[in-house]
Amino acid sequence: MEHLDRQKHWEKIYQTKDLKDVSWYQATPTTSLDFLKQFNIPTTAKIIDIGGGDSLFVDYLLKLGYTDVTVLDISAISLQRAKQRLGALAERVKWIVADAATFVPTEQYDFWHDRAAFHFLTQEEEISNYIDTIQKSIKPGGVLVIGTFSEQGPQKCSGIEIKQYSEISMTDRLKNIFEKVKCITVDHKTPFDTIQNFIFCSFKKLATA
Repeated sequence: MEHLDRQKHWEKIYQTKDLKDVSWYQATPTTSLDFLKQFNIPTTAKIIDIGGGDSLFVDYLLKLGYTDVTVLDISAISLQRAKQRLGALAERVKWIVADAATFVPTEQYDFWHDRAAFHFLTQEEEISNYIDTIQKSIKPGGVLVIGTFSEQGPQKCSGIEIKQYSEISMTDRLKNIFEKVKCITVDHKTPFDTIQNFIFCSFKKLATA
């Protein structure tokens, strides 16, 4: 799917569905918050949430006192919804409208969080470009957390084909740049009472990368 089509697709979804009516909705992003605690990420850390849309992860980051948070999404509408929800607190967040496949960061990050954006990149060129971007844009010793559908998870999401991952296939793509810390599988219960199986992997960037 070309960039323009992909963007139109997501804009339409956010135009027509409420926050609690999308499959990825979480009232509390427990898994993501657990990784923050695991790595004892300081509140001054530079954090970016890739594909964050209008999810509530940013709300929790602000409640926990994080002061340098960026949220990126391909959908401008999703980010506008998040801003409206946060009100004055939205001014504390950097908002970026961009496709993760072609995003070119202007700064480096201590904690790169991606829940369910990476698996939408199905073309090798997009995947390689994204990995190259995170290699350049995470500080040495920085943390990468990626959550995707597992090999037991769905093959599509919101009408788009995705790329499933296992602990092995995820680690193989990143092993030359990052040291794997931990991978877990998580059953996400959707608002429609269906179960989606995710694989979440955390990595630390090698100091020599």
